[in-house]
Amino acid sequence: MATMNLSAHKREDLSNTTTKSQRVKGNIPGVFYFKNSPAIPITVKDTALHPFIYTSEVRLINLQIEGAGKSQNCILKDVQFDPVSDKPIHFDLLGISEHEKINVNVPIKLVGAPVGVRDGGVIQHTMHTVEVECLPQDIPSHIDVNIEHLAIGDSVHVSDIVLKNFVVLDSPESTIVAVVPPAIEVVEAPPAEGEAAEESAEPEVISKGKKDEEEGEETKDKEKDKGQDKDKDKDKGKDKK
Repeated sequence: MATMNLSAHKREDLSNTTTKSQRVKGNIPGVFYFKNSPAIPITVKDTALHPFIYTSEVRLINLQIEGAGKSQNCILKDVQFDPVSDKPIHFDLLGISEHEKINVNVPIKLVGAPVGVRDGGVIQHTMHTVEVECLPQDIPSHIDVNIEHLAIGDSVHVSDIVLKNFVVLDSPESTIVAVVPPAIEVVEAPPAEGEAAEESAEPEVISKGKKDEEEGEETKDKEKDKGQDKDKDKDKGKDKK
């Protein structure tokens, strides 16, 4: 694993105003912390931190805090980004000891072109890092995952990773990468001219039939009322006699 130097300044004023002023000047505030030691607020040039943020490998940091004496070995543990500009606004450095195991996220690199892709399949890369536990000197810069043999429907899981002086803490059943069938868009064929005409006419026929039925019932009701009126007239004639 590669080791790179990083120079930092200790922060004395932790107010929001000073922190914002530091960011405007191109400095990023952060914290260096180490087991059984007080955390040290620091600041570094944003360009100096870029090689540790924008990389696909884990890099060991040789941190030199101005006025703090000897340098410290550490790793970049966390970075916070501005939700609008996506620029780093804060970071955490974790001090490490060569005799104590640590947990660290290690990037995954896919190697090779799957046979399933040549057959029309699509790569589905779901896990880009895995968390491992190991001694600092055994931290892998990245983990290679060979995918050349993957046909459509095949996948690689965490349990398939070859272990070298480290333990993977993620679930063994978790899928790292798979080759899936291509998505097929179903396009419905337009109806034939005759079918379209029949479908468009059907609601009208139903509507007319219902209307005729209602008109028929209305006619029957009128005839019934007329009949009842005639019967009433007959009864009135009988009463007069």
